[in-house]
Amino acid sequence: MNDVVADFIKYLLDTKKYSQYTATAYETDIYDFLKFYENYRGAKILPRDMATVDTLCFRAWLADRQRRNMAHKSTARALSSLRGLYRFLARHYNIENDAIGLISSPKVPRKLSKAIDAVDVENMRGAIKEIDAREPWLAARDWALVVLIFGCGLRISEALNLTNQDIATRPEILRIMGKGKKERIVPVLPVVWNAIDQYIKVRPFGNGYDDKLFRSVRGLPMSPRMAEKVIEQLRNYLQLPDYVTPHALRHTFATALLAGGADLRSLQELLGHSSLSTTQLYTKVNMAEISNIYANAHPRANEE
Repeated sequence: MNDVVADFIKYLLDTKKYSQYTATAYETDIYDFLKFYENYRGAKILPRDMATVDTLCFRAWLADRQRRNMAHKSTARALSSLRGLYRFLARHYNIENDAIGLISSPKVPRKLSKAIDAVDVENMRGAIKEIDAREPWLAARDWALVVLIFGCGLRISEALNLTNQDIATRPEILRIMGKGKKERIVPVLPVVWNAIDQYIKVRPFGNGYDDKLFRSVRGLPMSPRMAEKVIEQLRNYLQLPDYVTPHALRHTFATALLAGGADLRSLQELLGHSSLSTTQLYTKVNMAEISNIYANAHPRANEE
């Protein structure tokens, strides 16, 4: 069964053009089910056994995840990963299972992210200098990363995938390769270039033309987890709310544009959303803010 899963992951990477991060998530989800199924059957699984899994087993797996306190969002993704595997099995191994289609995904409420206050973003600069006082180049790197995500609305993976070649000519726009290998164009503000220039001047390595822009302490390409830790340190240092994450910086970018009059289609293009419904969540955020202002400021808001 391991060989089949390996073929599926290779298919996701080579044919579907999924990112390594997404493919790894699929692999984790699938092995979570396979481990459960082996215990459920009391025997090792062969590829042909995947055709005999019934609805009772699938529901038992979902119940087991609930007992392990797995989030509904995580379980919904795991079930989607398993469905993807079954589609692959049907096309490439002639192994089909109709039972998987009878299982409903857990309902996942779409939570509205919160934007970060502009003053908190600005305070991050001073905090970074204090945190990275012994390594000025790390301070320059971390600030450049924050400004890039906040100023261009990039995902962590998109920012970390940039190479020196991508920014060599200091273009007014960046070509970003987003999810599903979809390219989009993002304008770059002078303040973003200034932060990146300051970082490049002092970084001790990673200056090759094809090298990744952001480097770790050891000179390796910076990982998404490293970037998350940068924001975690800032959040703890400044005693900011838990919602302050790298994604919140991207969210703040989108909320600011919408408040400034950007239309949804343009915002969709800038963020790289495949569906307009995802971008429309920001209108709900904006209306929530407006409603809150009304409730607190309008003289007749509390009249019955």
